[in-house]
Amino acid sequence: MLTLLFAFFLLADVALRLWLAGRQIRHVGSHRDAVPAEFASRIGLASHQRAADYTIARVRLGMVERVFDAGVLVWLTLLGGLQSIDLFIMGLVRDDMLRQLLLLAAVTGLLALLGLPFTLWRQFRLEARFGFNRMTPALFAADAAKGVLLALVLGAPLAAAVLWIMAAAGPYWWIWAWAVWAGFNLLVLLIFPTVIAPLFNKFTPLQDPELASRIRALAERCGFSLNGLFVMDGSKRSAHGNAYFTGFGKSRRIVFFDTLLARLTADEIEAVLAHELGHFKRRHITRRIVISLLMALAFFAALGWLAQQPWFYTGLGVVPQLGARNDAMALLLFFLVVPVFTFPLTPLMSWYSRRDEFEADRFAAEQSAPDKLVSALVKLYDDNAATLTPDPVHSAFYDSHPPAAVRIRQLSAG
Repeated sequence: MLTLLFAFFLLADVALRLWLAGRQIRHVGSHRDAVPAEFASRIGLASHQRAADYTIARVRLGMVERVFDAGVLVWLTLLGGLQSIDLFIMGLVRDDMLRQLLLLAAVTGLLALLGLPFTLWRQFRLEARFGFNRMTPALFAADAAKGVLLALVLGAPLAAAVLWIMAAAGPYWWIWAWAVWAGFNLLVLLIFPTVIAPLFNKFTPLQDPELASRIRALAERCGFSLNGLFVMDGSKRSAHGNAYFTGFGKSRRIVFFDTLLARLTADEIEAVLAHELGHFKRRHITRRIVISLLMALAFFAALGWLAQQPWFYTGLGVVPQLGARNDAMALLLFFLVVPVFTFPLTPLMSWYSRRDEFEADRFAAEQSAPDKLVSALVKLYDDNAATLTPDPVHSAFYDSHPPAAVRIRQLSAG
């Protein structure tokens, strides 16, 4: 029964994604030759067509990647890929904990290798074609090596702890495993700005005293205490621009991409930051963390039950090992197939995110000049080649931010 249910949801997942992608390609392509009236005075036809071509190219690559990923998922589960990998490792090592850790590492590494061609194509062909890629192969390799090292230093102890809890903590192990996972994620949020992020990018204090003064005054008005204003060398990897705040407690800071500072005026930067601070002021970040932790608790509870059911393994192409622990296999099966069953929830999560974006826009309009936020957004849409004419259905399903025209119309209306 589980086999049929999984196959049905996976086929529906792929079919729906391809249908939505086709809609996006046709809609963006049909509006390629004319800039929407509300943007005609700000964005030229050449930029509009570049954004359309960039969007279509990304969607087409995503279609191929999704079909490939679905094939890999079927091979790992129903066609016995996970079983074969587990048996191979079992023939090499006797220690049960080491076998399970190696199984997790092998499957994670295999998935990364299988996805590498798409990553390389996206970075060095697609992004380069539209003038965004600034990453060299050497930098890409260095980033990959650092990512592997981080996975070993942070991920391996977490995996070992969860596996030990699954084996030793009794039928309610999932509560303790969730607590460890939650604590780990909060720790990563705490150390990311000062420990992890500097491994990949250079962060320097904002050198513009006038802009720094305006931002600190804005943060003070919003009740946001920060530990610093930093500029990140995002141009080392990409021409895309952005700004964000990260961390919590004493590690809280605001970070600007150098590409953003080079493009926006001081008024526009203040408006963009007012939007980001709106997420803080309206407690969007706190709510999202709480929701993610509660969802994780529900997932761990489901896993705690499913891991005890033989049909969970056999229905997904795995025969449980007799006389050995199957905890790592349960983790792999669960986290491989859960996205297939939760994909229909995507529109709900997208709607929730867009609601927060509208609230942050309204807050920014109260704290800064709305017209400056509009001009900043138009520049960001233009610089990042974001389409101004997304398909409404595709946008409603996927987009975490409102469409450009809707967002700017609401800001202009006050």
